[in-house]
Amino acid sequence: MKIKEIAILGPTASGKTAAAIEIAQKYNADILSLDSLAIYKETDIVSAKPTLHERGGIRHFGIDVLNIDDYFSAATFFDLYHEARRESEREGKHLIIVGGTSFYLKSMMQGLSPKVTLSKDSEKQLHEILHNLHEAYETIADLDSLYARKIASNDRYRIQKWHEIYLETGLSATAFFTQNRRTPVLADIPIFEITVDRDTLRKRITARTAAMLEAGVIEEVFALEKRYSRAPAPMKAIGIKETLDYLDGKLTLDQLHEQISTHTAQLAKRQQTFNSSQFPNRTSMLLDDLILNIGNFFN
Repeated sequence: MKIKEIAILGPTASGKTAAAIEIAQKYNADILSLDSLAIYKETDIVSAKPTLHERGGIRHFGIDVLNIDDYFSAATFFDLYHEARRESEREGKHLIIVGGTSFYLKSMMQGLSPKVTLSKDSEKQLHEILHNLHEAYETIADLDSLYARKIASNDRYRIQKWHEIYLETGLSATAFFTQNRRTPVLADIPIFEITVDRDTLRKRITARTAAMLEAGVIEEVFALEKRYSRAPAPMKAIGIKETLDYLDGKLTLDQLHEQISTHTAQLAKRQQTFNSSQFPNRTSMLLDDLILNIGNFFN
């Protein structure tokens, strides 16, 4: 059996997780979750990950994989995709990729360039170079004008990345990426996006935030901080950072609800903008219509 793969996108609280499970049950599919918070253990409530009961017996990849303080990058999802694809093929199941963090889907469609690892000497040189960001940028402008034109002169992150490549390889970033072409993991996959009007989405977000608070998100975040501290990057995620402010006495309970809801709505807007700009060939429609359309694809 040749398995089929699809991706379901949509802003947070649009119903994509439940839709993916419904479709997976109907058409014998596994699910790969692309969610930058649900991938961590002990984030059941704050990430709104589906419970074992809600998963309805459908095998999920990409959920409860890492501890909060484990290393994580886009390449982690590459590995998870290969695992999910291998297992789905072995059992003759289709594969549904679903999640709000569609940056990772885009990365899999584009591929990743090889990672440059700095030596101790290069780390020392880099530290000295970045003391003067203006001169660091001017070096790029002299040696790699194409790259320089694409970044701001105060873009510390991209200036640092350029110098990391140059110090270790002796190549400009443009030359390095030309010689090390990215290999896509997903060449061509049908992408379906759930559309929902702003007012409806905001109501869903508000209701979901209330449900999170009722379910014990404050206690969950308290336990995460006690075990891992506030240092790991996921501790700055929406839902966690606001709850930490509440625990610090900076917010009332009502303000906590409002802050999480507002920041989640802002995230949803960014997700919609990203999907619109990065996936021009996606099929966008309301949830019920989308489920029917996907059914036609699998039949």
